[in-house]
Amino acid sequence: MDSVGKMQEEAFKRKERLKALREKKGADNSESKLEGEQLPKPVFRSYKPKDESLQESKLPQVKPSDVTDKIKSHLEAATEEMSIEEVDLINLAPRKPDWDLKRDVAKKLEKLERRTQRAIAELIRERLQASNEDLALAVNAAAVDSRNDDDDDED
Repeated sequence: MDSVGKMQEEAFKRKERLKALREKKGADNSESKLEGEQLPKPVFRSYKPKDESLQESKLPQVKPSDVTDKIKSHLEAATEEMSIEEVDLINLAPRKPDWDLKRDVAKKLEKLERRTQRAIAELIRERLQASNEDLALAVNAAAVDSRNDDDDDED
């Protein structure tokens, strides 16, 4: 039961520390505002203030520019016929049209390749066990055969 009292004391101490931090933070904020930090002045783009003191924040009235010349030049450029050379479809077509299919199937093929290798190894083990030969003798015989093949190839 003594632990419950201890926990309550710890909670009370924690509340006091948090309260002190909040008061300190609030004092810092109020001091920084009082130190001469000025608020930003508003800028009136489309609003016309009635108060005389806000008239200086108003932006001057801007007259829109004439865009008829720009529009005419764009229209003339669009009406002119452009000479387009014939496009060769062979150059546009990809060289290997199934590259994306190969990319998508590659992961599946890797899994199948691993399974195939395991199955081949298992079949070899079964054949060796069926013929009741010693595994080491069969491996040595295969190694000797491969050496003989290499020697025959060099001649």
